[in-house]
Amino acid sequence: MPTVSIERGLSMTRMETPSRMAGNRSAAAVEQVLTIEALDAGGDGLATEGVNVPLSLPGERILARVAAGRGEIVKILQPSGERITAPCPHFGECGGCALQHWASGPYLAWKVERIARALAREGIDTEILAPIVARPAARRRLALHARRHGKDVALGLKARRSWRVVDLATCAIAQPGLVAALPALRRLAGPLLEHPRSAPTLHVTATETGLDVDISGIDRATGGLSASARLAVARAATAADMARVTLAGEIVYQSRPALVRLGPAVVVLPPGAFLQASAAAESAMAAFVVQAAAGARAIADLYCGVGTFTFPLAALAPVMAADASAAAIGALRAAISSAPGLRPIAAEVRDLDRRPVLTRELARFDVVVFDPPRAGAAAQTAQIAASSLARAIAVSCNLQTFVRDARTLVDAGFTLQRLLPVDQFLWSPHIELVGVFSREAG
Repeated sequence: MPTVSIERGLSMTRMETPSRMAGNRSAAAVEQVLTIEALDAGGDGLATEGVNVPLSLPGERILARVAAGRGEIVKILQPSGERITAPCPHFGECGGCALQHWASGPYLAWKVERIARALAREGIDTEILAPIVARPAARRRLALHARRHGKDVALGLKARRSWRVVDLATCAIAQPGLVAALPALRRLAGPLLEHPRSAPTLHVTATETGLDVDISGIDRATGGLSASARLAVARAATAADMARVTLAGEIVYQSRPALVRLGPAVVVLPPGAFLQASAAAESAMAAFVVQAAAGARAIADLYCGVGTFTFPLAALAPVMAADASAAAIGALRAAISSAPGLRPIAAEVRDLDRRPVLTRELARFDVVVFDPPRAGAAAQTAQIAASSLARAIAVSCNLQTFVRDARTLVDAGFTLQRLLPVDQFLWSPHIELVGVFSREAG
């Protein structure tokens, strides 16, 4: 790993300080020497004096400008031996990454320790496997905000704790194709800013057939996007050879379908549909889930989306797939014919939070897989707990709701056999989890 450049770290910190401290001027900011003892859940340093300091590391002594319980680094007096040079020139200003300045070993250990502590608080014991770690430059999805700055267009991520947009020249986590497309995406964003109140976001996905862009945040109070702006967007997309551009799901431009491969199937991605952040992480999770479901005779895949786990699981056994998104289920159904030789797949549009699969319905299956949004699967987990199922596989991007749902299953006699952390949200405090639960058949 590269060694630390304190001067570079300080220059980035000073660059972001004015905007971040502006809101605290009335709080009479003071300079104070602090000692960082740990990191909080968001990846900010927590000083022994009770002050949160972004971009600091455990063991560091810093001079910070402090206001309202938050500090900004003025000078690092004693750097951590684990501090490294951040690989991205935008780090420190951009809010997309929080931990690029930390060596990979302690960074990963911190993530695993957070998982272990959260489980221990609920009295849940398990084997935490070695994390799967996404590579830099592997993320295939970005949500880029566009704002007008005079005659120029700023396109990028929001600054740390700010609504200001950091105009990106590069991105250390994004696929090279996404980085190379930033100028073209900036040109595409220009026509979207025809109304002063518009604050568009470009949800960009690198698919097998090219870039897919779904636009949100256009101010419909001013009539939405004009015909001339739509034409300009289509021209920009044509010039960049994008696959598709949609506005809140409505096609503005399409040269070819936006295709993704999920196991043996090829899926036409619905506009704005959920997709795992990293294709490599998705493949690793799917392989782990399939291994955990080995021997199943019938599988329920709940919160299935467009079939991330459905298609790999259908190589083992018949699958019933359910999700609240009609577009996702439609895409899944249409893709079944692209993967001959699989076991039967039955796909159903169903809001599992309001209408979970009930215990009597679950009796048809011997394995259930569920991959809910960040809010978790409280209603569905309660039905799984009350059922006769002996095996459940939970996938989650939220540690807190995973632990809550795990507690429900453990209280019903399940054991969390093993847990796989997947660090596909690189250099952020977030982590994906795949847990395998089992109990004696009832």
